[in-house]
Amino acid sequence: MLAFILRRVLIAIPTLILVSIFVFGLQKLLPGDPILVMAGEDRDPAVIEFLREKYRMNDPIPMQYLYWAGDVLRGDLGISLRTNQPVTELIASKLPVTIQLAIMAMIFALLIGIPTGILSAVRKGTWVDWLANVVALSGLSIPNFWLGIMLILLVSVNLGWLPASGYESPWVDPVKSLTTMIMPAFVLGTGLAATLMRHTRSAMLGVLQADYVRTAEAKGLRRNTVILKHAFRNAVLPVITLSALLFGELLAGAVLTEQIFTIPGFGKLIVDAVFNRDYAVVQGVVLCTAIGFIGMNLLADVLYVLLNPKLRALS
Repeated sequence: MLAFILRRVLIAIPTLILVSIFVFGLQKLLPGDPILVMAGEDRDPAVIEFLREKYRMNDPIPMQYLYWAGDVLRGDLGISLRTNQPVTELIASKLPVTIQLAIMAMIFALLIGIPTGILSAVRKGTWVDWLANVVALSGLSIPNFWLGIMLILLVSVNLGWLPASGYESPWVDPVKSLTTMIMPAFVLGTGLAATLMRHTRSAMLGVLQADYVRTAEAKGLRRNTVILKHAFRNAVLPVITLSALLFGELLAGAVLTEQIFTIPGFGKLIVDAVFNRDYAVVQGVVLCTAIGFIGMNLLADVLYVLLNPKLRALS
């Protein structure tokens, strides 16, 4: 098992190098000159030349990448041009917010998607199956920003049940933190729930036709026992690994939702950084997001091996 994990880590290293090259190159393609932004309105030529030398902007681009990569390996992601704070501090302050949102969204997705997928597979061909597929297709088709706006109008403006925007740390006020995150988490979770529902349904349909399931039914076991203990335990393997991948997508894809609900997480941080041409923050956030997604892919591989005895024996 340890050898398998080491192999996966070694495979991830070239991917991280390619991602870092892409992130660094992306900054070079963005319009504008960060040195001119740092120089201020006066733009004294002496100041501009000093800044170019300080940040090695006069060096060839490959050398600039090597300097930047070396700083990243030491944990230095640069300084924000807007706030003059270290990018690592900004990320450390915003990352817990996005992780909280992603966890709550994943809970909604699991609570909605998996039971619906099981019910749809068990009641295949009935109106229950048809309704579940319609709901799943709606969840995949409705844009997050539209659903978020509609929920704000209905739940917050018309009914006044939940706050329309804002954020409170769970360490400061757990109840307020929960109320402010329910709607954005639900908005993010609906699309994932639809994906989980379709995969759970497909996995369950395949398992329900297996010989050991028919044997369990022939023994006279209760239907619920056969479905949950025999069928679902085997169908859940690909669903668990898919959930890990979807969680990685959540960390990277909460930009619009955080903007709509004014949540100070990763998404809002990178949008503000792009508008303010804060290139160091853009690079840091994109790099950390990519690392997180690669990490979740690695976790998905490990979970699948741990839960599948056949693969565990091969590894």
